[in-house]
Amino acid sequence: QMAEGFARRLAPKEIVIYSAGTEPKAVHPLVFKVMKETGIDISHQQSKSLEAIPKGKIDLVVTLCGEAAESCPTFPKETEHLHWPLPDPALATGGEDDRLRAFRSVRDEIRSRVEELVSHTHRAS
Repeated sequence: QMAEGFARRLAPKEIVIYSAGTEPKAVHPLVFKVMKETGIDISHQQSKSLEAIPKGKIDLVVTLCGEAAESCPTFPKETEHLHWPLPDPALATGGEDDRLRAFRSVRDEIRSRVEELVSHTHRAS
């Protein structure tokens, strides 16, 4: 959900963005909190299954954690696939400050990668 939020904010409007998971579940409340800190409201977003993504030409697939890369369905060879092996902040332990720190760290890494991807894509077009 964080990557979708940043992509929707940073990418040109003509780029269609979808977000889905191999095992969609409720969005962790701290995701909403740390994204709101950046000025991005993702309260309208929800986890979706891969089956919810419209069929058709997909230019790029980004997987964000180990099991996603392993269980991601195959796409046509012309579909670019990037894997960002990020830790799952929902697995963070400790008090709320520790968990917030984990979510912020992953959020900031995702933002950096989305910014780089959008910049690279914009230069290539």
